[in-house]
Amino acid sequence: MSFRSRPRYPRPLPEIDEERLARTRTCAGCEIRYGVFGEHRYCPSCGRLPAATVAFDALQAETARLDALASLPDEIRAAVREQGVFTRSWVDTIENVVGVVEALGSSVFHEHVADAEERLRGKGSIFQRLDDMPDLFVSAGFPDVRGSVESPAWQRLLRTWAARHASPTTTGSSTRSTCAGCRLPVPLGQGLVISDADCRQAVGDATALCRALVDVGPR
Repeated sequence: MSFRSRPRYPRPLPEIDEERLARTRTCAGCEIRYGVFGEHRYCPSCGRLPAATVAFDALQAETARLDALASLPDEIRAAVREQGVFTRSWVDTIENVVGVVEALGSSVFHEHVADAEERLRGKGSIFQRLDDMPDLFVSAGFPDVRGSVESPAWQRLLRTWAARHASPTTTGSSTRSTCAGCRLPVPLGQGLVISDADCRQAVGDATALCRALVDVGPR
């Protein structure tokens, strides 16, 4: 009796229509039109873009990616879901949304606060902590951005931040939070599930928060 093993190769991922991810942008500075994929920080002609432009464009890029996945034919969606592509993409979206707000908050604070570095000394990654960031602006004489975001949206943002900083196990359960003060959206050990709807809501709520940060000014 003989046995011969054969290697098993995973099925390749289906191709994604890149045209759906391409977006045309016009630079507000030099008015050049150009195409981009995903997040971009520079105009090909005049250089670095304003922080607000980068933030809002990055959030729009997340929506474009969600739309591209949602538009896949049913037979392809099944294969992609089986290989974990949807889950990985949704987790990435939550991480990216938090990163966008963090970067914009830091940029706005440094732009408007003369002694920003001194105020930030010893505070660690404060722009990653959703409740601490508004308090930082208030301490520097700025209005509380929480007042510019509807209460239900702020509560959802808190859950989004907690999900971003959750440390998952190999089985997808949330074991702890890597962010001090972040309350996990599920009990310890319970599976943390993120959906397309969660991501779209997070993008919308983060957009409102980014508008509040852009409009912030000394009292």
